[in-house]
Amino acid sequence: MTSTFVYDAVRTPFGRAAGGLSGVRPDDLAAVVMRAAVERAGIDPARIADVIFGDANQAGEDNRNVARFGALLAGFPTSVTGVTVNRLCASSVEAVIQGARAIESGDADVILAGGVESMSRAPFVVEKSARPWPAVGNQTLWNTSIGWRMVNRALPGHWTISNGEAAEKVARERGITREEQDAFAARSHRLAADAWAEGRYDAEIVQVPGAELARDEGIRDGTSPEKLAGLAPLFAPPGEGTVTAGNASSINDGASAVLLGGEGALDAEPLARIAGRAAHGVDPDDFPIAPVEAANAALARAGRTWADVDFVELNEAFASQTLACLRGWPELDPERLNVHGGAIAIGHPLGASGGRIIGHAAHELRRRGGGVAVATICIGVGQGLAVVLER
Repeated sequence: MTSTFVYDAVRTPFGRAAGGLSGVRPDDLAAVVMRAAVERAGIDPARIADVIFGDANQAGEDNRNVARFGALLAGFPTSVTGVTVNRLCASSVEAVIQGARAIESGDADVILAGGVESMSRAPFVVEKSARPWPAVGNQTLWNTSIGWRMVNRALPGHWTISNGEAAEKVARERGITREEQDAFAARSHRLAADAWAEGRYDAEIVQVPGAELARDEGIRDGTSPEKLAGLAPLFAPPGEGTVTAGNASSINDGASAVLLGGEGALDAEPLARIAGRAAHGVDPDDFPIAPVEAANAALARAGRTWADVDFVELNEAFASQTLACLRGWPELDPERLNVHGGAIAIGHPLGASGGRIIGHAAHELRRRGGGVAVATICIGVGQGLAVVLER
């Protein structure tokens, strides 16, 4: 079996809710990064065996296979197929993994993977009556931007708590304090702001025409633990909770793309090789810690240990979740985690975040001239995914 290489990775800056990208349809966001990935590589898009894109919601303008529509809007030939995958927050990691499997099995030579999400444009929906005409009465309006909706009552109630409540649970059970969470959140903003100022993201950013952003909109200069301490908890009574809007990721819009190929598939030098990957499942209300064992398994499959790892890109859904994962990897120096900031500052447009962390890890490996990186992410309903990259 051949190996899979990351030849390039691009993303849009991530916009905040109702912010600079909220006027752009998700299929148009997808088309921007698809087109940019092909143009930067200088390849004929007809060479792409499949476009595999992740999208967590798919309830609005991203319905009916946004991967296919994005490819058509990008100007790819109609012969280039597209499939949309959904593993919630890890949808674009799943897209990369599926693309790698296709290449390694010999089914494809070049795959364009990635993901997109417009949480700003996700619609409100109501359930449809089983009868031709619903009875007179009130109906629940569901917000499809994020979280549980239309939950099956057969599931245990403690499994279906909100993601924020699960973040509170992991903080409480592991003794992670509000002060630790706020300090970590401030670090994320500081490192992300510094990285943008130093040009660390320049190699992977493509702008959305007509909606250009100077950087990720969620980054707040001058954020400090003291400022964050003034925010009220969102998922527990006052005086009891620790999770706030300041130490959690936000609602965002954006897209990412990762160009994959076998050895020698493109003329360009690859950024990195995919050396290992893994998924891991836990109880749904324990989803924040699922990356711990996913990363451990991916490293084992790559024939590596934590002693070999140069840095980690872990999606920061919540500070409590990130700190809990760090405690699960005692061999990892915390300073090697999210060295250029994470989702608390950068943002978390669900379907696009996995492509961001994999893409940034690959670009950082090239900048460093080599090494081993882990990209990993937690997933609502109790899952984690991880990918090991080498250069």
